[in-house]
Amino acid sequence: MVRVVLLLLFIGGVLTTSTAQFGYGISAKTGLYERWSNPEDGISSRSSGSALINLGVGPKAWVGNSSFSVSLEATANVAPFAFSIGEFKGLGAASFPVLARLNFGGLSGLNKKGTVGISIGGGLQWTRTELFGITSKFEQQGGQRELYKSFVGEVAAGFGMSGFSGYLYIRYGQNNDVGVKMFSIGIGYDFNVPTLKVMTDPEF
Repeated sequence: MVRVVLLLLFIGGVLTTSTAQFGYGISAKTGLYERWSNPEDGISSRSSGSALINLGVGPKAWVGNSSFSVSLEATANVAPFAFSIGEFKGLGAASFPVLARLNFGGLSGLNKKGTVGISIGGGLQWTRTELFGITSKFEQQGGQRELYKSFVGEVAAGFGMSGFSGYLYIRYGQNNDVGVKMFSIGIGYDFNVPTLKVMTDPEF
């Protein structure tokens, strides 16, 4: 699925190069609920989740026009209160998704008039749970947590205008080679700096 999405992104980029607009800026995330499963270690519960203070931010770039664009983003996300309900081992989780996306309508990031839009994309995500406060029992059992990779897909729907976009996103990922899965639902906020500047600076 990820390969197909990336191929579509490449095709979309080629089709828009003749009349393309370019943008760069910031993508911020507020995770409403996130859940991860670590590789099987035969020691303890693999799961960890969080529904409290899940925040992310990172750079984003767009190419396209007011109705369609291709974007690339990379965010660093932190969930300081993530923990495992099945067996408490420690707190915290961090994830680093890198996504390429096809954006339509209001989520193109390059539109001036306010309108709704949708987005679909995919890529890779690196995750680690139990960042701090590790229990002595977990350590004595030989348990440890390391960054692991997932292949992820994401869909989003929302509203955009004048360089700003707000949307609800759902992301799912897995990696069968190491037996991991992840799920995330949240709200995203994108800020296209050149478009925002044109719309707010009276000198332009």
